[in-house]
Parts: sequence; structure tokens; C-alpha cells
Amino acid sequence: MKTRGEPRAQKAPKELEAHGDKRTDNYYWLRLSDKQKTSESHDEQTERVLGYLREENDYTKAVLAHSDELQEKLYGEIVGRIKQDDETAPYPSNDYWYYQRYLPEHEHPIHCRKKFTLRAPEEIMLDANERSKDSEYYDATGLAVSSSNDLMAFGEDTAGRRIYTIRIKNLSTGALMTDVLENTTGNAVWANDNKTLFYTAKHPETLLSERVYRHILGTDQDTDTLVYTEEDTSYYIGIYKSKSRKYLIIWNSSTLSNDYWLLSADDPTGDFRQFSPREDVHEYSLEHYHDRFYIITNWDSRNFRLMETDESDTAKSSWRDVIPHRADVLLEEMEVFDDFLVIQERKAGLIQLRVLPRNGNAEHYIDFDEPSYVARISVNKELDTKLLRFAYSSLTTPWSYFDYDMENREKVLVKRQEVVGGHKPERYECERFVAQARDGADIPISSVYRKDLHRDSRGPILLYGYGSYGFSIDAAFRSDVLSLLDRGFHFAIAHIRGGQEMGREWYENGKMFKKWNTFYDYIDCARFLIEQSHTTPDGLFAMGGSAGGLLMGAVINENPELFAGVVAKVPFVDVLTTMSDPSIPLTTNEYKEWGNPANREEYDYIKSYSPYDNVKHQKYPNLLVSAGLFDSQVQYWEPAKWVAKLREYRTGENLLLLNINMEAGHGGASGRFKRHRETALDFAFLLALAGLGD
Repeated sequence: MKTRGEPRAQKAPKELEAHGDKRTDNYYWLRLSDKQKTSESHDEQTERVLGYLREENDYTKAVLAHSDELQEKLYGEIVGRIKQDDETAPYPSNDYWYYQRYLPEHEHPIHCRKKFTLRAPEEIMLDANERSKDSEYYDATGLAVSSSNDLMAFGEDTAGRRIYTIRIKNLSTGALMTDVLENTTGNAVWANDNKTLFYTAKHPETLLSERVYRHILGTDQDTDTLVYTEEDTSYYIGIYKSKSRKYLIIWNSSTLSNDYWLLSADDPTGDFRQFSPREDVHEYSLEHYHDRFYIITNWDSRNFRLMETDESDTAKSSWRDVIPHRADVLLEEMEVFDDFLVIQERKAGLIQLRVLPRNGNAEHYIDFDEPSYVARISVNKELDTKLLRFAYSSLTTPWSYFDYDMENREKVLVKRQEVVGGHKPERYECERFVAQARDGADIPISSVYRKDLHRDSRGPILLYGYGSYGFSIDAAFRSDVLSLLDRGFHFAIAHIRGGQEMGREWYENGKMFKKWNTFYDYIDCARFLIEQSHTTPDGLFAMGGSAGGLLMGAVINENPELFAGVVAKVPFVDVLTTMSDPSIPLTTNEYKEWGNPANREEYDYIKSYSPYDNVKHQKYPNLLVSAGLFDSQVQYWEPAKWVAKLREYRTGENLLLLNINMEAGHGGASGRFKRHRETALDFAFLLALAGLGD
């Protein structure tokens, strides 16, 4: 494949110095402010940067022009599997059934409800297609209905930067009210008086949620009352209402600590009180039930335990054990009901749902049929019910939603993701391997392939990885991946440290000063697949996004020879510079995940792996990099700078492509169809490299 005509970013050296260490960043100039990006009249630098980004897009389009027909075919396949007139599983809440439905060829959902019974007339609360018709990007979030059921608050983002404007709709008349709340997280909570709501505001530059305001219906935002300010920039904050609908709860969350403040939902003008004094290291979550609070806490419990306390005395010294700590089981979530308590646990990498009756009868676990799967507590808004709604999926089983009778131990399928054109799970095979990391740790790998296209050895494999924030990448169904499987690819997931698949220790051993474990785990999984003759370096492909894009950058700096091609989506690759700049959104909240470069030891460790700082003169695999111009989580200039530096340093003729979405943010294009244009591009890139691009 030819690489002629590659864009070459101009060098403009900028010296960066900390702790006596000097770095030269030749491409720092690619950074634009939000104001520059959104201004109608561009200054010289803006024109220069945007011109370069468009040049990169044009180059990528030209180089991949040979796959245009394949991209269209893939796109048609992927969206063709999506049910055009689909509908979500309805769930009950406060006398109504709520659900979303889609119209054929429409990108966005219509949010609906029916009163008392599903046979009742439909009420359309929000038609996101109508709201989005004048915007290239659109996202609606945080739909919150008042206790009286006649008012709804919702947030709208039309840029992809996750800065939302909250609006309020009268559901009885269908009219939007005059209230407009700008620069918010998009989520609002109603007090029980049906005229007061609380919302979280964002800092205009860092985009951190720092303040909670009280708003009275019908008043201007300028008159809203500030009820809480978070001074520590390492915390995110927000507000929600307890399932019991008795309390408004402000939450604060950093990497290592949580903090909560309570207010009676019947007393919106009252003062919030702290649940328990904040500690530097204490993670917990809570839910209210009748006269008590349940707490999932890591207090003296690495894998968390369940405790309870009387609502009148929430000090930590009064907490009592309900489920003690277990070294081999991670306690993840809980759901409270009048007669039952449900716990979501993770053991040996698999999720289990545990049901505890309050009447003293024996507890039990819900049975699942497959050896590798994912199961999760779903939407359960009511206390007075014996039905638990949960979701289930595997690499071969589409997402399925069940109502489980906790008393009779029977489950009923409510909704299964339909794969249009038919999907036969029996045509595909799931496998689970264990690769040994260089330090002796066993790293699980989940894999799926189509049986009749399976080669005995050395077929193409796409190895997906993430490995950060304790976020587990479970073995769930993806209908888009069928387009790879049906052409002979295997799809595999490396459950590397930094995630939480194997318990809390799995996460702790893949962060801060142990971050190299994440990269080594992925590399050792890749070597395992090659050494066990599942594939060869010419048939092994890698993919990861965001922090998974950081993973991609680190592993190809370390062992580029292992991979034929890599897709790095919105990759977090300029770690040292970003974490050194507290003005960049999200930086200060993540010091305990990556480190704070203001500390010399943490600076040096981040520098040891930061992909942008470790680009070297070597042959890199074929690489497709994506970014979003309005991304607030990984700023577009990180992947843009990385590609520019790779062009300067790499040897050989392999492809190096950058695809920038000029209208979207971190999640790419909005809508259920449009976003798969990028999926089709990624898959066409991989298939062409594997020699399967027909």
C-alpha cells in the first residue's frame, strides 16, 4: 500500500519543562480553544489547524477509496441488522409504563409512556428526532418526571461536548416552559413539591461538575440558589433521588473516595446534611429503604461488603454488616425491594445475581446457562414488587431482558434484541482462554468465531482491550461484529488488569505505579494467541478506544511487530502533557488514576509509558486513528499530534491514517445509524489488511 501524499504537520517547537526535565513538543500548535472552534470568524491559527485536519481527512478518504464499496456494504449490513421500528422493554414507575421506540430510518428515540397499563393510549414525552432536525449532533439525557407526573426536565447537547441545556416540558399540555438552564450536566432531580428541581452546573473550561443549584419553576436561572459547592477539583458531583423517593442525595466521587449529602425531598428549602465525614480513601455507594440506608463499602474490605445503618444515625461507627467481605467475590451493585434485596456480584470474572428474601427464607442465585456471559441488574424503579428486571447477554446471545419472579424463581423473557435478517447463535462458538502474564498472573481472554469459517490455526483475530478505571469489558453480544465473524475473523477480548473483571485487586494492579501491568498483560495475551497458533503477527489486529487507545499507543511503542494493524479510537495518548494541565477537562479528577505530574515520581512514571512521549524510530503496524473535534474527554489534538509525530519517526511503508469527526465529541456521531459509518470504516480497514476486503 502506498503512503505518498501524506500530510505533514509543520513543526513549531514548544519547550515544556517540569522538575528540571525538558521536553520539546513540535505539534503543540495544533491545540485550539473551544472559542476558536465555535467562532463564526476564524483567526489565522484556527484556519491553519482546521485546514490541516481536513487535509488528514481527505488523505484518509483517498487512501481508503478502494474500500468505498466495501464500506457501503458493511454499513448496509450493520444497520440492516438493527430493527427499524424497534422498542425498548417497558418498565413501571409511579403509575406509568415508560419506554422508547424508534421509527424506520430515524436516528433518535421517541420517549413514551402509558398510564397504568400497556393497553392504555400512548403519550409521547419527547421526540428526539423532531428536536434534532436542526442539529448535526444531538443528544438528549436525564429525562426526569415530577412526582405529580405532569412535568418533565431533560437535557440537550447539540455539540457533543457534554454540556447540556436543561428544559422543562408540561406533559399535560405538551408545551415547553420558559425555564432554560444552561451549562449543566443535563440531569435534574425534582423535589416532592413538583415545582422545585435541583441540577448540577459545569465549569465552563474544565467542564467539572462543581455546583448544585436549586431552581424554582417559572424563575430565571440567574436567581437560582446555590446549595452546594465542591472545592476539591479531584471530585465529580451530582444529585439523585433515592428509590424510596424520600431523599435528595448529592454525591461526590473521586478515584478513591465518595461523599454524600442528604435532604428530605419534602423539604427542598432545607439544608443538606452530610451522610458520613469524607475520608481520603473510602469508596462507597448507598440506597435508602424504609428506616435505614444500605451501603456498599470498601471500608476494611478491598472487594467491598454490604452494610446498613439507621437513617437517624448515619455515622460510620453505626454501620452494621449485612454481607461480610469475601476475598474471592467483588460486590458491585444492589437493588432494594420491599420483600427482597438483590446483590450483583462478580466471581472468577463472571457476574452473579444473588437474591436475599427479607422473610428469612433461603437466599439463592439466578441460574445462567452459558459458561461465559454478562448479566446486570436493569431498571427497577418500584419497591413494592416481586419482579426483578435484569439484562443478559453473551458473545453469541443478543441482549435479553427478563422479569424474574424472586418468590417463585421463574424468569420471563420481556425483550430480546432482534437481529434483523436472523441470527443463529449455534453457528458461532465461544471460547475462553487463559494467558499467563510475565509476572505469573492469569489473564482471561474471551473469544468468538463462526464455526464453519474457523481455521484450525492462524486465522485473523481482532483483539480488543481497555484496562482502566476499573471498567470491566464483559463478553457481551455486538451485532456489528458479525460482519467480521461472517468473513472469517475471530473477535477476542483481553480482560487485562486495570479493569475489574477479576475483582478489585485486578483494578488496583493496573493503575498509577502499576500501569505497566495493563500494557504487558495485553502484549502477553497477543503473544499467547500467536504462540498457541491461533494466529500470526500478520493476522493479529488490535483495537481500543479512549483509555483503550492509550493502551494501543503503549503496546505498539513496546512491541509493534506483534500486530498487522491497529484501530485506535479517540486515543488518550498525550498523557503527560494533559495530566500536567489542570485547565483541561477531567484532568484533576483523574490524578489518582494516572498520577499528578506535579509530583516528580508520578511525572517520571507517566513519562515512561505516555505514547506521545515514547514514539521512536521503528516500524509501526498499519494504523487508523480517530478523533472528535468537540471531544471533551480526549481532546482532538492528542490523536492529531500523535499521528504527526508518528509520521516524523516511523520507518517503513505501513499506513498511518487519521479520521477526525468535525461535528462530534468523544462518542462519535450521534444517532443509532450514523455512528456506524465509522464502524464500517474501521472494519473495512481491518478486512483489507487481512485480505478479506471483498
